[in-house]
Amino acid sequence: MALEWVVLGYAAAAEAIMVLLLTIPGLDALRKGLVAVTKNLLKPFLSVVPFCLFLLMDIYWKYETRPSCEGDSCTPSEHLRHQKSIMKSQRNALLIAAALLFYWLLYSVTNLVVRIDLLNQRLERLKRTE
Repeated sequence: MALEWVVLGYAAAAEAIMVLLLTIPGLDALRKGLVAVTKNLLKPFLSVVPFCLFLLMDIYWKYETRPSCEGDSCTPSEHLRHQKSIMKSQRNALLIAAALLFYWLLYSVTNLVVRIDLLNQRLERLKRTE
């Protein structure tokens, strides 16, 4: 079950790197190519959303079916295992939130960059006609 978390981590990292490259000033020469690549990758990266929802349901199911370890009913090792399981679930929930946030940021920033490019082209056309 660890493979899906690795895949989600790599997807979130790729989204974060693309957002970072789109927003760094001074990369105007690379920006057109990067925008084209990002626009083409937005649809495949959309699969991150249902994948995150599936993983979130998996976390919820594990939480609901987890045996409770309260009071003196557990040995110290069982209590430690229970705490580790809770920590892993919280870490995985943060990874899901980060992947969804980075996808939304990537989508928004890409649309803004495309809109800015269109407005700059329109401004150039207006300057040429005057």
